[in-house]
Amino acid sequence: MASFIVNGGNKLKGEIVPQGAKNEALQIISAVLLTAEPVTIHNIPDIVDVNLLIELLEGMGVKTYRANRHTCTFTADEVDTDYFTSDAFRSKGGKLRGSVLLAGPMLARFKKAYIPKPGGDKIGRRRLDTHIIGFEKLGATFTYNDDLHFFQLSAPQLHGAYMLLDEPSVTGTANIVMAAVLAEGTTTIYNAACEPYLQQLCHMLVRMGARISGIGSNMLVIEGVYKLSGTTHTMLPDMIEVGSFIGLAAMTQSEITIKGAGIQHLGMIPDKFAQMGIQFQIKGDDIYVPAQDSYEVTTYLDGGILTIYDHPWPGFTPDLISIMLVVATQAKGSVLIHQKMFESRLFFVDKLIDMGAQIILCDPHRATVIGLGRSHSLRGITMSSPDIRAGQALLIAALSAEGKSTIQNIDQIDRGYQNIDTRLRELGADIVRK
Repeated sequence: MASFIVNGGNKLKGEIVPQGAKNEALQIISAVLLTAEPVTIHNIPDIVDVNLLIELLEGMGVKTYRANRHTCTFTADEVDTDYFTSDAFRSKGGKLRGSVLLAGPMLARFKKAYIPKPGGDKIGRRRLDTHIIGFEKLGATFTYNDDLHFFQLSAPQLHGAYMLLDEPSVTGTANIVMAAVLAEGTTTIYNAACEPYLQQLCHMLVRMGARISGIGSNMLVIEGVYKLSGTTHTMLPDMIEVGSFIGLAAMTQSEITIKGAGIQHLGMIPDKFAQMGIQFQIKGDDIYVPAQDSYEVTTYLDGGILTIYDHPWPGFTPDLISIMLVVATQAKGSVLIHQKMFESRLFFVDKLIDMGAQIILCDPHRATVIGLGRSHSLRGITMSSPDIRAGQALLIAALSAEGKSTIQNIDQIDRGYQNIDTRLRELGADIVRK
């Protein structure tokens, strides 16, 4: 199993371009199943999870032409629906939680779908209820195969319906939208997710001929159409990478320019880093982070301790909570980190404590970080990456630490960050893949 060997303490400098958005890619690439016509997608991130999804599509007969690693044309005119019952699909699909996003397009166009037992990060309970209940309201029925561990869904014809989602699940909303665009009648989804990546999916579907109103709000109205056509789509920059690079610059006292950051789609991310005392300048669509000797956490007007918590969009994304926690370790001041959505995502803090951070894990959802204010550096240790985002957070900690760190299980990091070691070396990082 591969590892990163990191010699920390170097100040980095230069420009870095964020990859295409991972969470958008999984939705957009799944949507190519909705049409038999070619769909060309640009700015695809070259990462494990996305490449695995493309392999799944190829396995079911979708033709792919990759002009390069970041542009691919998909043609789903000869889909083998029986592939979903194969051992190959269960094996590959079970490794990728994003494979659940194939269900909506398959139900819409082919009237049946299969969902393997989901894989992905072990960050807490991530239920499929929102997906299944939404499909049922559109007229689908499902059974669960205990022996093979997958859901089988079928619907002779989907019909529009009103639904109030019990949670604004991004993948749940995306799946239901993709099913509803070819359903008969009108579907209204209230308490829908409204993340930029979900908006991107809706805009792409509209270009393909779908009728969707309310894009960007928490109520989507979808008028079903008979068929969809092909289109061309370009992914947004990955907001999680953008936030990671802001945090990296602060932790390593580095001067970094993030090129093409997609400023208008970042929501509260810049504001939350500003609350941590991190200085940056927005120049057009770029973010310039100057080298900073120190950064001091702001407090509330009444003097209360700053709380950073995740919330559905337009709130702060849960995927940056791990990064924010690491950044807080070298701030001046204290921060309460509250991870509301996933109960196991803070369990990597023991590794930071071993590195010398002062953190109190209050419970599975909350940690209090007493910032060291650079009174002493973190120290390098050997550790293992538990999930994508915690892995990147530990990498940032290692780059700021004194001495050598070894990060094992970096397959987790590769699932979400493309060639991260090569890109960081270009900024001056001392990092080697073993």
